[in-house]
Amino acid sequence: MFSSLISRKTGIAPALLPLCIAAGIYAGPTFAQSVILEPEGVSAEESGTLELNETAINASADASADGLVEPYAGDQVARGGRVGILGNRDYMETPFTSTNYTSQLIQDQQARSVADVLQNDPSVRIARGFGNMQELYVVRGFPLYSDDISYNGLYGLLPRQYVASEFIERVEVFRGASAFLNGAAPGGTGIGGAVNILPKRAPNEPLTRLTVGADSGGQGTVAADLGRRFGAENQFGVRLNAAKRDGETGVEDEDQTLDMFVLGLDYQGDRLRLSADIGHQYHFLDNPRPSVTPNGGIPSAPDSDDNFAQPWTYSKEKQTFGTFRAEYDFADSVTGWLAAGVRDGEEKNRLSNPSAAPDGTTSGSRFDNHREDDVFTGEIGLRARAQTGSVSHELVTSAAIYDSKEKNANQFYSAVAGNLYDPFDAALPTTVTFDGGDLSNPKVTERIHTKSFALADTLGFMDDRLLVTLGARWQGIETKSYASTTGNRSAQYDDSEITPVAGVVYKLNDELSVYANYIEGLTKGDSAPSQTSGNLPVLNAGTSLAPYVAKQTEVGLKYDGGALGGSIAVFSTERPFGVLEGQTFREGGEQRNRGIELSAFGEPVFGVRVLGGVTLLDAKQKKTLNGVNDGNYAIGVPKVQANIGGEWDVPGISGLTLTSLVVHTGKQYASASNDLRLPSWTRLDLGARYKVKLDDRDVTFRARLDNATGRDYWASTGGYPGANYMVLGAPRTLALSATVDF
Repeated sequence: MFSSLISRKTGIAPALLPLCIAAGIYAGPTFAQSVILEPEGVSAEESGTLELNETAINASADASADGLVEPYAGDQVARGGRVGILGNRDYMETPFTSTNYTSQLIQDQQARSVADVLQNDPSVRIARGFGNMQELYVVRGFPLYSDDISYNGLYGLLPRQYVASEFIERVEVFRGASAFLNGAAPGGTGIGGAVNILPKRAPNEPLTRLTVGADSGGQGTVAADLGRRFGAENQFGVRLNAAKRDGETGVEDEDQTLDMFVLGLDYQGDRLRLSADIGHQYHFLDNPRPSVTPNGGIPSAPDSDDNFAQPWTYSKEKQTFGTFRAEYDFADSVTGWLAAGVRDGEEKNRLSNPSAAPDGTTSGSRFDNHREDDVFTGEIGLRARAQTGSVSHELVTSAAIYDSKEKNANQFYSAVAGNLYDPFDAALPTTVTFDGGDLSNPKVTERIHTKSFALADTLGFMDDRLLVTLGARWQGIETKSYASTTGNRSAQYDDSEITPVAGVVYKLNDELSVYANYIEGLTKGDSAPSQTSGNLPVLNAGTSLAPYVAKQTEVGLKYDGGALGGSIAVFSTERPFGVLEGQTFREGGEQRNRGIELSAFGEPVFGVRVLGGVTLLDAKQKKTLNGVNDGNYAIGVPKVQANIGGEWDVPGISGLTLTSLVVHTGKQYASASNDLRLPSWTRLDLGARYKVKLDDRDVTFRARLDNATGRDYWASTGGYPGANYMVLGAPRTLALSATVDF
């Protein structure tokens, strides 16, 4: 009866009314008031009908008018996300590929850090930074330092070694070179892809969420998530997240302590939108299991829960950051934005990363360092829409700067012996073999200054079925290096490059888009070492090569079936690198990564969700010195990477979901000569969650068993140019948690 009544008053077909009413709640009062349930001829006052009178705010992490891109079917990934300075785009309308992981996936998988989220991506593998415990991500076979991931579009703001998941609303993974879209990453990586983290914002409804958890190693977790909106139209938002983790991990005698908080603020006006974040993280690892460099051969992987760290090793970091973003609509078709941020960081480490012979015997020096970072970064831009005849335009221009100052001191001490399979404690070495500065008062060792200007136009033809993006970015990179002991300048680098972009996407129909792109990556050139491997002096020691330009071409096909989406891409990326010819350092080598990516996501059957794909990589060395390694595979890049994730809502048991994730990584070479190779490995993760109402509160219980089969394996090798250190895979670990919404 009500459906027929509303249909007569609004002209909407009865079958579409539930969808339209739901859309009206989010579209605001204009539509909502037009579908009030009241009899004909009777006013709302007379009938006592309650009218919808508030506009729902879709708060955005980047202060954009449209808010977050909506989730795809299954809520594990979004329909699109940030494409650098081009802004938020639907994945079917961009000439690039990306996957944008949602907060729902992060919660349901009990992810602890960015690395845990990226375990779902078939184009990404997790490694570790050189000489420390830093997370490192290998995208399309090229490293991406955690320094070089961005926060709301800005580099250098996040904690440098480890980013807790409680900071994160979404993890946006862009595949491929991105110098035009994002600017050159200050750390010198990002050739194979980029990662952007979106911060959390207050939702429309009040949020009070508490999560407690524990894992089989003995580590406990407690986290709080609070969000509120204020004002006559909910214009003001406040979101506070705080978490603490403490206790032993799944690795024997390895303890982790994490304290973090982040406060997110936003204002959503008619034309002006503002957002800001203030965050802090303290992260401490005691007895962290080190990386291992092979010496003469690849030792068999030890038991995955064993720890061969020395008891006097640790890694500690404190990071505090703040960021601000504003967006203003000068007209309906013209929007400008301004963003800036700062970070202050301090790290102290005492490590001993050994080399290991095939029989498991090890030797590793004690390494102490103290690092401090001060970072400032900013961006300003303008986006406008226009029409010239039948051609639409979306023009964008942007200018960005990045400044950092690094203080660093380090010391090496005499080596200690050990054994991977029968670990034993060694006395703390006290004999200094290399003095790299005052650990109590480190001097400035590097300053990095980058600046860039970008301009692009996305042209739409045939009612925007054909979209062509053309643009270029001028990028300047300046670095100054200083001796850690005297503070005297040791090297300087100041150069610039123009990186273009050309992309086209054509919508064959509502379900299929075909695309192609040419885009470049840009990193600062390598600096010449002081001596050769034979301990001869390098004649041009300290000089830096011109910026490295990586060239990428890619073609692909995207699919959107409503409930199931995916893409297939074929790409080739060529990146130069420096080589020593005699006693002279020059640009001469090249790594060429070719590959095919296949990804799928969605909820093809109600209650069944899928997420995963396959990446096939052919990463070859070219133009090596005297052709010695020409045609050999690059270190640490497997030929096959596959991820298959699934979720199943169990019929007949409301609220119960079973999950699984299979991760396969093919064989990896651990030497440029390809005489050392790690075996392939496959890991199985299992999980379950149960949602229920207790005392009128939503409660979710979650369980996750990582490495369910207890596989012992070397997970990665390399991660730093020319290095081949290996990281042991994580042990079987059971994690339990309960989340209550008050």
